[in-house]
Amino acid sequence: MAINLENHSNLQCFLDCTTPIVKTQNFPKSGFLKTNLLSETPGPNPVKCFQLADLWDQYYEWSACGAGTRVHLYSGDTVVQYYVPYLSAIQLYTTTPRSFNGGTGVYYQKENIKRLGELYFEYFEACSPYGRIPFYDKIYELAHDVPGLTSLTSLELSPASWMAVAWYPIYHIPTRCNVKELSACFLTYHTISSLFQDDEFCKKEEIKCCKKQNFNKSSKFTALKTTSMSLPPFGLATYKVKGSLWLNSERGDKEMAASLYSAADSWLKQLAVQHHDFTYFTTHTV
Repeated sequence: MAINLENHSNLQCFLDCTTPIVKTQNFPKSGFLKTNLLSETPGPNPVKCFQLADLWDQYYEWSACGAGTRVHLYSGDTVVQYYVPYLSAIQLYTTTPRSFNGGTGVYYQKENIKRLGELYFEYFEACSPYGRIPFYDKIYELAHDVPGLTSLTSLELSPASWMAVAWYPIYHIPTRCNVKELSACFLTYHTISSLFQDDEFCKKEEIKCCKKQNFNKSSKFTALKTTSMSLPPFGLATYKVKGSLWLNSERGDKEMAASLYSAADSWLKQLAVQHHDFTYFTTHTV
């Protein structure tokens, strides 16, 4: 018999536990880069800045072992569901023209789009999930030909820079049989420019679920406001997400999921991007 999950949100816990937290440094906006794009961008001064290599490091353990998130089941039991991240898409726009070493290929192109910045690199995964390698390994495979993937900082990227991460389930502990809802998959969208970030993203309420349970990366959240930056998803698409296990009406999960989906859809349309995984998640709802 189904139980009342009360105020618990499995969806919010998943988002909390898969949100990267990267160490930062503070830089004065006016003194770091002098470009029209930078000077016209609203936001705090100084701004928090991180190296892309440090961001990718947050996915190292997740790529190797999976990211664990607590899921409360209808039976009243709780399991830890593990998800492996895969790079689904990425576009890096820089605030100044840059170049990189490497040959031509389907991974990148360069064109000057004034309102977005300079498109330095882009990649869109089109392989089946079974043919992909985990996020961290894929990033460093691409970085072999595109060194800026690890050497650039978030302050050198325009607000149009973003990435999408596909999360696929691998196992849960303890093992439960015939829990179809645990086959749910997620596609999270993140901005990766310092010029787009807002300190409001660091509100403690957004990570209350996992802090209260003292689970996953709660110790890292403690230092969030002083030395780190949280990059929560601004967009979301889901696959095989059905019923109230993931979408708790008492917590407004349906509204949150719909809002995040709409934000992802609008973002892709504004950039005129065809994102294979987003299309698949949208057209294959079960």
